[in-house]
Amino acid sequence: MNVLVTGGGGFLGQAIVRRLLGRGEVVRVLNRSHYPELAALGVDCRAGDLADAEAVRSACRGCDAVVHVGARAGPGLYWPDFERANVAGTRNVLAACRAEGVGVLVHTSSPSVVHAGGDIAGGDESLPYALHFPAPYPATKAEAERRVLAADGAGLRTVALRPHLIWGPGDNHLLPRLIERNRAGRLRLPAPDKKIDTVYIDNAAEAHVLALDNLADSAGAAGKPYFVTNGEPLPVAAIMRSLLEAAGETPRIRQVSPRLAHAAAAVVETAWRGLRLKSDPPVSRFLVEHLSTAHWFDIGAAERDLGYRPAVSIAEGLRRLAAAWRREGGARR
Repeated sequence: MNVLVTGGGGFLGQAIVRRLLGRGEVVRVLNRSHYPELAALGVDCRAGDLADAEAVRSACRGCDAVVHVGARAGPGLYWPDFERANVAGTRNVLAACRAEGVGVLVHTSSPSVVHAGGDIAGGDESLPYALHFPAPYPATKAEAERRVLAADGAGLRTVALRPHLIWGPGDNHLLPRLIERNRAGRLRLPAPDKKIDTVYIDNAAEAHVLALDNLADSAGAAGKPYFVTNGEPLPVAAIMRSLLEAAGETPRIRQVSPRLAHAAAAVVETAWRGLRLKSDPPVSRFLVEHLSTAHWFDIGAAERDLGYRPAVSIAEGLRRLAAAWRREGGARR
């Protein structure tokens, strides 16, 4: 197949690209920046913004399938940035698929679209979308997912995957921020014993390839969302401690009362919105809600419909992460 991966230069995007190349697919990526390491692998690299409809349509031209990973993520509060990337960008991808005759679309969504502020323990795809969201990211991802699933039909088969907290070698988002907060003594948890799910990078990438194959073949997964995790929920403090130790750090995790954390988030958000700051705030209601609640999911549907099996366990993933971090540690410190 000729496959376009939007956001193909990112952490998840690159893992998907390499998996597709490894089995002989012709791969194109659309990113705002240039990635020479992908070009060196023979990837057709296109520069463009998801909000640019013509750039997206041009990137889709001649492709059989699209894996739509590109998005604006994070706890930021500036709505226009998230609307532009996540809603307008997804709308442009859907329009380009229709205009260029692309028959398959795998969309990367997020479990946060169903997080309504309380505990989720073993939740499955029957969970409804949250009615209210504390931040632009989950709100715009929910809107994007709705559009993708509603677009499923005879001419375009679609599916939405909800990977949860992706980590592993090459992570340039979660672990670096965790290390930064730990070193600054700002790693405080309101509910360290609440269980959460994560997913190792190779498992997340494999789920996307399996979804691609399903839509190109039987299309039994068409029009559906799927949670994608390692299936190994652990207390949030245990996960953070393990990731930090794999990176050679001494964890400095402290507990803070949930009430104090929520109050601090409210104060910070008021200031950020008042000043119309576009940067990510140091604390937010979105972040506090996710650190104060359990959120782990039943991956039975992905196992049944997609044939998904998390081949790399958390224990093995941590060994691989530690080895990679030792190899690259000098440049990271």
